[in-house]
Amino acid sequence: MKLSIKLLASAGLLALASSSALAAADEKLRAAAEQAQPAVIESLHDMVLIESGSGDVEGLKKMADYTEARLKALGAKTERRKTTKGAGADMVIGTFEGTGSRKLMLIAHMDTVYEHGILDTQPYKVDGNRIYGPGIADDKGGIAVILHSLKILQDTGWRDYAKLTVSFNPDEEVGSIGSGEIISELADQHDVVLSCEPTVAPPVAKNESLLLGASGTATGNMEVKGKASHAGAAPQLGRNALLELAHQLLQTEDVAKSIPGTQLNWTTAKAGTVRNQIPDHASAGADIRLTIPDGVQKLQAALDEKIKNKLIPDTEVTVKVTAGRPPFVADDRGRALAKQGQAIYAELGRTLDLAEMTGGATDAGYAARSGKAVVVESFGLAGWGYHARDEYIDTNSIVPRLYLMTRILIELGKAK
Repeated sequence: MKLSIKLLASAGLLALASSSALAAADEKLRAAAEQAQPAVIESLHDMVLIESGSGDVEGLKKMADYTEARLKALGAKTERRKTTKGAGADMVIGTFEGTGSRKLMLIAHMDTVYEHGILDTQPYKVDGNRIYGPGIADDKGGIAVILHSLKILQDTGWRDYAKLTVSFNPDEEVGSIGSGEIISELADQHDVVLSCEPTVAPPVAKNESLLLGASGTATGNMEVKGKASHAGAAPQLGRNALLELAHQLLQTEDVAKSIPGTQLNWTTAKAGTVRNQIPDHASAGADIRLTIPDGVQKLQAALDEKIKNKLIPDTEVTVKVTAGRPPFVADDRGRALAKQGQAIYAELGRTLDLAEMTGGATDAGYAARSGKAVVVESFGLAGWGYHARDEYIDTNSIVPRLYLMTRILIELGKAK
C-alpha cells in the first residue's frame, strides 16, 4: 500500500514507517515483560473478582477505585469524571507529564456484558495456558496491559512524552452512551491513541492482530399504527398493525444490501396485548452496523422510501434510524503505526496480523471521529469467548503484548 509521506511526516510517524531498523529484540524490555507476567495474572484475578456489568453501579465503583489507585501508584494525576448518560458511573482518567514532545493516550473499559452474580456459574479458573473469567479478555486484559506496560516503562525511567493520558470508561458495552463524547474530546488533544480491546487468540485466529477497522452502530425503530377491533366478531373493521409490520419487515430486510458499508438486521418485535383483539399497534427494533460516515442518512432515506408500499390500507408506518457509536477506519497514519507493530512482533519471532474490519464496535470510533489523532485498536490480551460463556485469555500472549505496548510507546516518544 502506498503511504502518504506528507501525511506521515505531519503526524511525526515517518520514523515508524520503516521496519528495517527494528531487527533485534530489546532484551531488557523482553525480560521485564517476562518478569511482569505473574503480576499481570494477579491483576487479572483481582479485576475478574469485581463484577462490573454496565448497569452494576456498585461493581463499577469498585473497578474505578481499583484502577484509580493503580494509576496513582504509577504517579498519575487522576480524575473521576461522571458519565453524561446511563447508570451514572465514573470514568477514571489518569494523566502523566513527561519531558518529550508527543501527546499519547491509552484507552480501555471497565464494564462487562455480564449480569451480577455471573461468578457463581462462571468463576475465575486456570486451565493450562488459559485463564477463564467474565470480562477477563474484554476488557480487563486491556486494562492490565496498560497498567503493567506503564510500570515497566516507569522502571526504565521512560518519560519521552509531553503528556500521556489513560482513560478507563464504564459503559463501552452499552455504546459508551455517557463517555463517548468525553473520549472523543480527549482524543482530539492527543497525537496518538492506542485502544486496548482484546485480540482473538489462536487457534480461533491464525495469529494475534491489531485492528484497523470497526463498525459504527445505530438502532432502527419501526412503528405501525392500525385500528383495533374484535378479532372474532368484526375483524374486518380493524386495521391489523401486526400484519402490516410483518409486511414492512420482509420488504425492508435487505435494504442495506443496496448501501455498501451498512448492515441492518431486525432483531425485536412486539404487537398486541390480548388474543381476541386485532392489534392497533406494532413495533420492531433493528441492530445496525456502519462503516461509512453517512450510513445513517442513507439508510433512513432508503427505509422511508420502502415503507411507502403498504399492505394494510389506513395504517400509519414510521421508521427512525438513530446514530450510536461512530465507525472506526484507520487512516494511512494508523496503518503505518500498525505496520510498526508488526515489525515489533517480528523482533520476538512472532507474526502479527492486521485485521481490516470487525462487526463489533469499539471506542476507537469515538477516538478517531475527528481524524485528528492517529488511532489503532486491539492492544489488549489475546482471548476468546467474550460476550459468551467461558471467556478466557491466553497467557502466551501476555509477554508479547506487554512488549508490543512498551516498544511502540518508546518509538512513538522518539518521533517528533
